Amino acid sequence: MMMKQADVSKVRREVVSHIGSRVKIKANRGRNKIDITEGIITETYPSIFLVKIEDGSADTFKTLSFSYADVLTKDVQMMLC
Repeated sequence: MMMKQADVSKVRREVVSHIGSRVKIKANRGRNKIDITEGIITETYPSIFLVKIEDGSADTFKTLSFSYADVLTKDVQMMLC
């Protein structure tokens, strides 16, 4: 199945409209590994978007990147918190 550019653009517009929002992300990492994290959408680029995650200690953060195609294929699922 080939992804349509319009579908990816629709996902991108939706993510862009929620920059600064807190989201819960469920990412399928393969081999029955599923990561569930919460973070804030910080930046968007043509193919990916960045989510800032609080790392265990007080003032440290890590940034994860996800592609719009992963959201479209449901390898990454997002919910607003």
